[in-house]
Parts: sequence; structure tokens; C-alpha cells
Amino acid sequence: MSGIGRTVNSAAELQVRIAKGWKPNRYLTNMSMAFFSNASDYVATHIFPICPVDFSTGYYYIYNKGDLARDHVQRKPKFGKVAPAQMGYRDDTYKCEVDQIIVGIDSISAVNYQRANVPPSIDPRRTRNRFIVDQQLLHLDVMFAKRFFHVGVWKNEYEGIVSGTTAGSSQFIKFSDANSDPISFFDARKREIKLNGRRMPNKLTLGYDTFNALKEHPDLLERVKYTGSTANPAKVNERVLAELFGVEEVKVLDATYNMAEEGQPDQMQFICEPDGALLTYTTANPSIDEPSAGYIFTWDMLGNGNWMGTDVFEGEGGTHSEFMEGLMSTDMKKTCDDLACYMKGCV
Repeated sequence: MSGIGRTVNSAAELQVRIAKGWKPNRYLTNMSMAFFSNASDYVATHIFPICPVDFSTGYYYIYNKGDLARDHVQRKPKFGKVAPAQMGYRDDTYKCEVDQIIVGIDSISAVNYQRANVPPSIDPRRTRNRFIVDQQLLHLDVMFAKRFFHVGVWKNEYEGIVSGTTAGSSQFIKFSDANSDPISFFDARKREIKLNGRRMPNKLTLGYDTFNALKEHPDLLERVKYTGSTANPAKVNERVLAELFGVEEVKVLDATYNMAEEGQPDQMQFICEPDGALLTYTTANPSIDEPSAGYIFTWDMLGNGNWMGTDVFEGEGGTHSEFMEGLMSTDMKKTCDDLACYMKGCV
């Protein structure tokens, strides 16, 4: 490596030159155009509770809802006793599969960054670690979309139609239509879930286009128009929707991904159906005395208590390479149809 007419032979001298403003290459070290997603865009683990498990496969109990909801208390006969009440149950299974991603690092090329001792935007270890974490979060959202936020997953499913059409028992007027009544619609869905699942729904998950249609709906805007000021005009956001619909939380699914195969032109899409919506009751944490519409079972495949992590290992001798891997083991499972309702074609 040379600098100002002579070779820089020591790491100490290199550090002195860097301190004086000399750069070891022509690339900026404080910025890059890296299209990593904002971590807050990924929401898979925020919708359904994480349930750590000791084994990759196993069973869990499902108590019969009918037995728990039936009035078994009877008048005691004189000198006798009532028949024992039935409290039946069945079981179901989970199976956590291990997913992996591996990326390589050229150890020879990495020497430049080690000697420079600066945090360049293209530092191979830093960028690959960020890449692995981002890939794992993206994969979780893709799994979430397939297992939970999709047509044909839930027993209770409604379809949006245009106004002027006779709505069937499982249809509703699209939220992008000013003639729709979102509050009455969700009140009816909440009633159904409360009646059949014995819990009031607490989470509403919205596709990107569904959220935009709701926040511009004239009926909802009318309800909040007097709550604003010149400095802070009234608007419909996730918090306002949660209050209007009577749920604890509203989540918007706005994470994106490239669905094109490698070598093909990019085809960017929202990970979850942008015109969908999912109303659910879910527990904040795993519980033996509470139901939940779904769970994300997680298994620490390496026995270190982490179900998602990274590791580094050396490549084959003579290749002067090393590899970083990401591992995670999950099973996203629908656990109760009665505690969820999916809406398709909301806009």
C-alpha cells in the first residue's frame, strides 16, 4: 500500500495517516445504498405469541370448548349425588423445522478493512451479518403470510364486493367504497368471535392497501374531524383505528420483498396480501389457561436457548474463506379457527 510517494509499511503509520484525513480507498465509509428493510416493518412475531419448546416435535392439549362452556351444575338429590361432569380434551402436534442461510467472506479481501480499522460501509462481516438478520426476519414474514394471512387459511372468511351487489352471508362492501360501514362490519365480526370463541378479539392486522382505504374512509374521518387543530390536524392512524374498532392493537403489514428468481428483473411485492385483513384474539404470552388463534412454536436447535442466531465457520483449507450462517427453527401454526376472521378483497 502506498501513500504520498512512499509505501506505508506499518499498521501504526497507517493509523496516523487515517487520523490526518487520508482514506485507504475512494469509497465513502459513512454511507451506502443498502436496501435493507426497516426492522420495524417485519411484524410476524408481533401478531402471534412466541412459544419456546424443548423438543422439535411434540403435542399440546386442546380442551373441548363445548364442555367448558356448558352449564354442568345440577341440583343435588337428597341422599344422592349428581353424575360427574365431562371435561374432554384432544391433542394436536407441532413440528419445528430448521431453516438456514449461508453467505461467504473472502478472507484475503477482508485484510484491507482489518488493517484500516475503519467502519466502511462494505465491511464484509458487518454487511453479511446485517444481511443474515434481515433475511431471517423477511423469511419469518413470508412464512406468516403463507400460514396466517392468506385466502383459504381460516374457516371464517369474508370477501369484499362492490356496492349495488347483493351481499351474501360471507360478503361485505369493500372499505374503499364510501357506502361501506367498517365499524358495523367489525362489530359484527367481533360478536361472532366472542360468541363462538369466548374471547373478544384484540388484534386487527391490515394489509397495506386495506389500511390506506380505512384511513381515508369518509365515515371514519367524520368521527375524528373535530379532534384536530391547525398545528395537529385530525387523521386516522393505527391508534385511532384501534379505538374506533374497539381492539387493543392495529398492525399494518407493509414489509416488501422481491419475488423474482435470481437473474430475473426485480419484481417487488408486499409480503402479505395488501388488500387483506385479519381479526384475531391472541394471548400476549403462551398460557395453559388461555386460547389463542395461533402460535409460533420455536425450538433452540443448538441447545443454547436461541431459536434464531448466527455463527461463523472457516471454509475449506486453501480457499482463504470463511462463512457466516443464520439458523432458526419454528412452526407457525393455526390453533383455533373460532378466534379469527380473515377478510379478502377489502379494496
